[in-house]
Amino acid sequence: MLAPDVVEVAPAADDCGESVAARVQAYYDDVRNLSANFRQSTQSVAFGSAAGEAQRAAGKVEFAKPGKMRWTYTEPEPSEVVSDGSTLWIYDPAAKEVQILQVGEAFLSAAAIQFLLGSGKILETFDVAATDCDASPVHLVLSPREPATYQRLELDVNPTSGVILRTLVLDVLGNRTEVAFDDLQINGALPPERFVFQVPDGVRELRLDVR
Repeated sequence: MLAPDVVEVAPAADDCGESVAARVQAYYDDVRNLSANFRQSTQSVAFGSAAGEAQRAAGKVEFAKPGKMRWTYTEPEPSEVVSDGSTLWIYDPAAKEVQILQVGEAFLSAAAIQFLLGSGKILETFDVAATDCDASPVHLVLSPREPATYQRLELDVNPTSGVILRTLVLDVLGNRTEVAFDDLQINGALPPERFVFQVPDGVRELRLDVR
């Protein structure tokens, strides 16, 4: 499990954290695209209350640079979240509805994974520390240097390769989203059309303004 809300950073671990973060950056700088199976756990917090029971989901995720992603959820219900870097589609098959948003880098970076999508530098964007330099994986705590929609990002990282095994985003309200990755595939055959959602016949389109 990732660290709890109160994160104990090991003394003199900052240099270790920055070293591992640099390894993460170097690894993903060389990645054109990736795919993986994922398991997601989300805990939402109502104002003045503690985190509720975690909502769990699973499926497959695909990323391609610059700014493209496709999350295909198989649990608890089928759904898809697709972006070509400028348009975001959120598809709910049960409701026969797709929400369509025009988005940019700033919107996508709210997920705190901009370096996976081909932009952003970890050591420029975050203050970085490690909770345990001797562990494998190493647990990194990344605190944004500029105002953001999240308090911090936490990563479990293979310290040798720089591969991210697990992420946790804690937003400013205390909501927690944890994602673990398995069966990572790098620089495979992911055609551009994977990142453009084709609206099925009979599905209602809702176009939203996120400005």
